[in-house]
Amino acid sequence: MSDILLAGIYLAGKPNTAGHVAYECARSRDHAVTQRWAAIAAGGDGDCSLPGTVAIYVAPEPKFGIIDRLTRDAGYFDWLIIADDDIELPKGFLDRFIGAAERYDFAICQPARSLDSFVDHGIVLQMPGLVARRTRFVEIGPLVAIRRDAMALLLPFGPEAGMGWGLDFVWPVAVEAAGLRLGIVDASPIAHRLRRPVTGYDHDGAARAMADRLASRRHLPPSLAFSVIEAYA
Repeated sequence: MSDILLAGIYLAGKPNTAGHVAYECARSRDHAVTQRWAAIAAGGDGDCSLPGTVAIYVAPEPKFGIIDRLTRDAGYFDWLIIADDDIELPKGFLDRFIGAAERYDFAICQPARSLDSFVDHGIVLQMPGLVARRTRFVEIGPLVAIRRDAMALLLPFGPEAGMGWGLDFVWPVAVEAAGLRLGIVDASPIAHRLRRPVTGYDHDGAARAMADRLASRRHLPPSLAFSVIEAYA
């Protein structure tokens, strides 16, 4: 049994699936799950009653700044899961997902995206017939899992992380240098179809921050990052 910290952010004034994500993860039979959610309630409006809500913000805040505040003690857990509020999880998701991550020794991983999901990077789409893939890329969202040994390399994300764009090209350099593995779990795909990406924050600002981040930090270019090293059927 692993101790898992789930840190999530939900938009209190908009349709979201945070309750579904919280419920499905709480149903784990194999792991002990602690949940901490932050609500974004613009102007103080919206339903912030989700169990596990520990912070309410009445104005937009950069995602990874909030995550840092929710995860100051993440190193005491075996796994950190960072979740958005617009995804759909299959029944029994958490146990299958973490089970595969542990079986294939992934220190940082994500579930594959269902074929009807919004997607920015094709490598994250589910590959039917596979259980998992060892890759050189794990996307920053909408759900990512980080094992304790990788947390020591990546956390805290820092005030400059902002919305996180570009971190997923920086992560593999640090993780692989430590001899750790990244991967995508195809056997537990999630759907991301409630809201189009980048509808709740400034696209241009996030893109500028990404360009600055990649200009100053070692990272993989997409041509190398979007690579499957091993596939597991």
